[in-house]
Amino acid sequence: MEALRQIALSFPVVVFSALLPLVLLYWLLALLRLAPLELFARDSLKGDHLASTMVALGFAGVPVTFALSVLLVLAGAMTLAIELAVLRWLPLGLFRIPVGVAVLWAAFVLASPLAASLCHALHHRFHRVARARPRCLLGEVVQVRFAPNAQGWTTATVVDDPACEVRLHAKPGDLPRPGERRVLVKYVAGEGAYRSVAESRYCEARVHLRRLRLARGGGAGPSHGGAEAPL
Repeated sequence: MEALRQIALSFPVVVFSALLPLVLLYWLLALLRLAPLELFARDSLKGDHLASTMVALGFAGVPVTFALSVLLVLAGAMTLAIELAVLRWLPLGLFRIPVGVAVLWAAFVLASPLAASLCHALHHRFHRVARARPRCLLGEVVQVRFAPNAQGWTTATVVDDPACEVRLHAKPGDLPRPGERRVLVKYVAGEGAYRSVAESRYCEARVHLRRLRLARGGGAGPSHGGAEAPL
């Protein structure tokens, strides 16, 4: 028992010893309907915020809270494995802190694509309740079904889940074409519809933003990959 306590309180495992109980508490409150499932959701991907960051990392189609939970669990499991297999046997002393920080970074880097793949495999389940949680669809690629009418209304289906249909409301000058692939970048609650941009424009905006950040030498902070195309 003492060995378990020491491992749980050792750095970097202690980070997850503190975070994972909070995750469990949140999901308990969510099951009791005392906490919203779309806790960190935003109506738009424009700008730098947690929702746009998660979409840029490949977590489109699921609530941000679910994606974060999966990422923390996987990163925590990897950190614990490294602690048990390597760190606890080394006389690190004061070097445990910088080594622990490096382990945390590596754990999240390795866990991110695995967590994104797992969320992608499960996003069909969230699509079934998209009417109740429409913001989790932001970042999804859809294919336009029909030409928009005079008011700019049309429908589209999610490329990875054709059974999931959404309403699009386009602005004049950016009308979608039948069969075109577009990315959902904003949800307008008053209309119950989404704004979208062409997939190529969305990708170009992300690449351009990343180049700007690199040119500034990272002085403006890390790129979160938000959609910078007109919304």
